[in-house]
Amino acid sequence: MRGLKDKRIVVAGGATGIGAATAERLAGEGARVLVGDINVAGAKATVERVAAAGGTAAAAEFDLSDEVSVRALFERAVAEFGGVDGVFNVGADLSPGTIGRDGDLSEMDVAVWRRTFEVNLIGYAHSCRVAIPLLLAAGGGAIVNTSSSAAFVGEPLRPAYAASKAGVNALTRHVASRWGKEGVRCNGVSPGLVLSETGLAQMSEEFKAAVLAGTRSTRLGRPSDLAAAAAFLLSDDAEWINGQTWSIDGGGSLHD
Repeated sequence: MRGLKDKRIVVAGGATGIGAATAERLAGEGARVLVGDINVAGAKATVERVAAAGGTAAAAEFDLSDEVSVRALFERAVAEFGGVDGVFNVGADLSPGTIGRDGDLSEMDVAVWRRTFEVNLIGYAHSCRVAIPLLLAAGGGAIVNTSSSAAFVGEPLRPAYAASKAGVNALTRHVASRWGKEGVRCNGVSPGLVLSETGLAQMSEEFKAAVLAGTRSTRLGRPSDLAAAAAFLLSDDAEWINGQTWSIDGGGSLHD
């Protein structure tokens, strides 16, 4: 992939799943990666896999819902690598206490909505705001935000999560519109159901078959599918793509 070698990229949420797979893919393409996560043990495990494969990465503990912590993450990237060329925002609060209590609007829990927006949307805004001056100082760069098919399809549950991801799409377009002429690209990836092998092993064959039937693909999603798309959007090969959110979901959703 053109234009990732030696790029300095922050993965904000790289301990597990899509974030970990993307950190490993970026490092495999020659990028230097700072893996940030509230799960610092998971971030360090990602870095260990990168190092074992011959890549360059470092781990940092941070909290996406805390503005000070977000700023410290990027300060660490500058200290570690001398600057920032790209950002992958992928963190989200998927804990049972948050998304597990995100019922329909008649059961609205304001605390759940606040927490969801603090992490999934406001956290991304903080990350973008801190990153943009660093990208400008580097002569331009790229941000990729993680959205979700929930922002498009209309679900009977998870309205706070869906609204936060719709907000991420709007944030992505804003950054592209405001700073695109100055060399900053901002795009999004919108996964459908993407599970690790461990997660798939815990699900019944009937459920997996039902999910697969709703796609236009021969298999369910893998973290590596999103990693490939995010790496491309962060690379110089995607230099004429800006303000877009791509559905990476096996054809589960069809929309303009």
